[in-house]
Amino acid sequence: MIGFILTGHGHFSTGLKSALDMIAGPQEAFEIVTFTEDAAGAYGENLRAAVKDMREKTDGVLIFCDLMGGTPFNQSMMITAEQDNVSVVAGTNLPMLIDIVMARTEDSTVEDLVAEAVEVGKEGVCHMSLDASAGMDDEEDE
Repeated sequence: MIGFILTGHGHFSTGLKSALDMIAGPQEAFEIVTFTEDAAGAYGENLRAAVKDMREKTDGVLIFCDLMGGTPFNQSMMITAEQDNVSVVAGTNLPMLIDIVMARTEDSTVEDLVAEAVEVGKEGVCHMSLDASAGMDDEEDE
């Protein structure tokens, strides 16, 4: 099984994990590592330890980060050079996580899950609107 680690600035990972648990239930081999101001000094080591521990228990690790270029992403990328079969996906959103936890099987590979995460993550971003005048027309017809 591929393990998942979710990280990001502030309460990003705790909030997203809470929403994921509400929708999909608690997940096996899924951990969060928070990056907050009060724990910034220990963040790199905390993340490294979480990845190492997860890697020992799983066939690979997929780290989900909030955005490319930030500290969580940069630290995650450095860890990929130290551990085999560890990949990073930046720009994580809730539709992506829901899909990935549902798609993950015992036979999943890191590469397959990365491709799925990126595709679903892009599809999860859209723009929709309702025409305000449509509601007014309905009221006038009554």
